Amino acid sequence: MRVTNAPMYRKYSSSVNDVHSKLNKAMNKISSGAAYEAAADNPLAYYQGKKMDHQYQDVESKLQLMSDVQNRIYQQELGARSIQSLLSKAKNTDLEYILNGTNNVDMTTVGTIHSSLLQKQQSIVNTLNAQYENFYIYGGNDLSTAPFTMSGDGKTLTFSHQFPGDNQATKVVLNMKPNAAGDGYGFEVDLNASVDGKNNATFQDQEAALKAIQTAMTERGYVDLGYGTIDDKTTLLDTFTGGFNVLTGLNADKAAALTPTQLLDALNNSAVGLMGQAIAATETYLDDGDLKKYSGYLGGVMDEMTLTEDKISNVYSDLGTKYSLIDTTEDRLKDIKNGLIEQYKDKLGADPYESIMEMFSFQQSYNASLQLSSKLMESSLFNFIS
Repeated sequence: MRVTNAPMYRKYSSSVNDVHSKLNKAMNKISSGAAYEAAADNPLAYYQGKKMDHQYQDVESKLQLMSDVQNRIYQQELGARSIQSLLSKAKNTDLEYILNGTNNVDMTTVGTIHSSLLQKQQSIVNTLNAQYENFYIYGGNDLSTAPFTMSGDGKTLTFSHQFPGDNQATKVVLNMKPNAAGDGYGFEVDLNASVDGKNNATFQDQEAALKAIQTAMTERGYVDLGYGTIDDKTTLLDTFTGGFNVLTGLNADKAAALTPTQLLDALNNSAVGLMGQAIAATETYLDDGDLKKYSGYLGGVMDEMTLTEDKISNVYSDLGTKYSLIDTTEDRLKDIKNGLIEQYKDKLGADPYESIMEMFSFQQSYNASLQLSSKLMESSLFNFIS
């Protein structure tokens, strides 16, 4: 029989590997802060930790999305406030001035007011085309198409919107024209307008075109940010505010309840519609010089402007409420996040002092094992006896 140290070496090698493995685990525990590496170490705590992981990731994703939504709503609020301010200045500065005393006698002065109204109207349209991070904040579901264009004479407003599922944008052309009674002005859908070099044959009649505008006004952008419940989308925050919603002061629910005639009236009494009426009336006065007719008509327009100002102020008030809700929800989510971190530490966190002591213990054991190897590796006569 041959006697060797091979069995002893195998036993020694297995013990050293075991100590080294425990040392590595202790070092990983310190670096990661986790008490367990696998479910087998503590099944209950491990799976509780997994549940907290999912909750934490959900909260973190909502917090990351929240900043983007909050900034978008803030930009919408600023835009609504700017439009309300422009409408107020047109009424209280331009129209009040031209109707006061003899300011309307000099046609040069009237022409200056006309130009000022055109500039303010164009500024409103530019505000409606505002972008945040390369998408249009008043575009509703369509983030890539500029919603509005206004002709230089202030008479033609073109609305562009690509509805979900469509390959291209739908365009509605509205012209400011004298009404049938000849005593005022209003929008009329131009079914024969040239859009992108082609006749606008999208709609068969005015009602169909107005229906497209109404559909755009009723689009909603519900987002789960931790406010409301995902099971009932109506409780979630609606982040969409379309351009026509701002102009008319109508939210999605109110817009959905309108008939085509009521919708057209709302468009005529919108910020752009009223500005267009004032511009058209001023042009007519420059042509015919009928001050009585001009003054009487502008008085009615100014009254409607006051009502529309209030409606728009309600829009940015609602947007301010949404912004405040996001702020409150963000604070609550941060509290939940901090709470989950503490729970995670309690369930799965390693005690740092205990982990360090454990690491030093295994380090000493491992060093002792390595020193022992030099003794075991010495040659013995029995290794050569057969």
